[in-house]
Amino acid sequence: MTPAPSNAHAIATEIAWFEHALARRLQSHAEGTPCDVGELLHPAPDLPAPGTAYGDLVRAAELDPAERLVLVLALLPHLRPEALDALLIRSEALQRRFTEFGGRTTADQVGVTPTLQTALFLLAGDDLAARLHWLGLFAPERSLLARHLLLPPPSSDEPALTAPLRPAPDALTRLLTGQTRAPIFSSAFPAQLLTTPYEWSDLVLEATARSEVDDILAWQQHETTLMRDWQLARRLKPGYRALFHGPPGTGKTLTACLIGKATGRPVYRTDLSRVVSKWIGETEKNLANLFERAEHTGMILFFDEADSLFGKRTETRTANDRAANQQIAYLLQRIEDFPGLVILASNLRSNLDEAFSRRFETIVTFPLPDSEQRLRLWEDSFRDKPYRLATDVDLKRLARDHELSGGSIVNVLRYACLKAVARDPQTILQADLVAGVRRELRKDGKFVG
Repeated sequence: MTPAPSNAHAIATEIAWFEHALARRLQSHAEGTPCDVGELLHPAPDLPAPGTAYGDLVRAAELDPAERLVLVLALLPHLRPEALDALLIRSEALQRRFTEFGGRTTADQVGVTPTLQTALFLLAGDDLAARLHWLGLFAPERSLLARHLLLPPPSSDEPALTAPLRPAPDALTRLLTGQTRAPIFSSAFPAQLLTTPYEWSDLVLEATARSEVDDILAWQQHETTLMRDWQLARRLKPGYRALFHGPPGTGKTLTACLIGKATGRPVYRTDLSRVVSKWIGETEKNLANLFERAEHTGMILFFDEADSLFGKRTETRTANDRAANQQIAYLLQRIEDFPGLVILASNLRSNLDEAFSRRFETIVTFPLPDSEQRLRLWEDSFRDKPYRLATDVDLKRLARDHELSGGSIVNVLRYACLKAVARDPQTILQADLVAGVRRELRKDGKFVG
């Protein structure tokens, strides 16, 4: 993490530059004299050497002096609100604040929150042509919004320039500390961080599946070399898309977690029930927020039970059918354009739209484990534990006779331990394991005599 004094010095230098620019603009406004923007922007302070949070982020975003000045303006309410007190001066003739300064105040707020109008006043004064020019700084494709440094103006019936100028929460944390704040689960970010205490040695996969997973790891490790140095970017889209399919409990989620663990990237599982909205347009909005947040933080997106959202498109008969197909088409495009790793998990590959399947670089099958793999799972679950296994416990027979997934075996472990913990002595019996197996099989509609 960046040393605090170094980062504080960099930010203080930027604030001093801003204060000089604001004073010059206010002087020009009071005297009615022109003030070229070059007087405000140049010379911009030199950015600190790499290793300082503020400098690193500004450098990575390739901000020009005007964008840097606007960014400082957005930060001031959080760092030095008194630097904006000059905007609170009142017109003696009108007995109110100057409208052209922009900014918002409330009864509960002592200082002023800058708005887009404030930024345009700073850069252009009352020059209408210059204001129209600098308004382009707030276009979605420009760095301040495209790099998620500022929050986009909210949808509102109010004039656009009255929108508050606010830093994005992630950007604020990174600018001040150099750290990335974990996103909070919400309707705007319908995903939760996945973690696991397990290691690759705990995962039981057949050789073909493990080879496919190794390909994903290789891409994550060597993507820059392949795309840039080997010039594959001329032929390939950025990013990597993988489909995991197989019955529940076969290791799809664990594999995603381990990929994140191996590559040092956070894995976020999307809550599809929060993504899909009955209101037309809301699904696209929620997905846009999710992908845009993920794009600049290096996170891996994991869509669990993907067939519930990415199923085969239906024949368009109603407005709802049309909206559902539009949502699928939008999602296809966002996943195809996403520069990071996207993993989709499905219980049944046949449920997925064929057009969607063609967009995967890797499709990994997670079948139910065979008897040998099941024995390893049984033994791993019951090895080196504080409880005792009764002499009648026969793990080899359980592995041979019952086709269970790894997740189901863990459920049997939980059931058997609940029975054993209340006994004296605390011993797991074969009958406990058999009863637990029957419970799991009944969940799948299988009858065991």
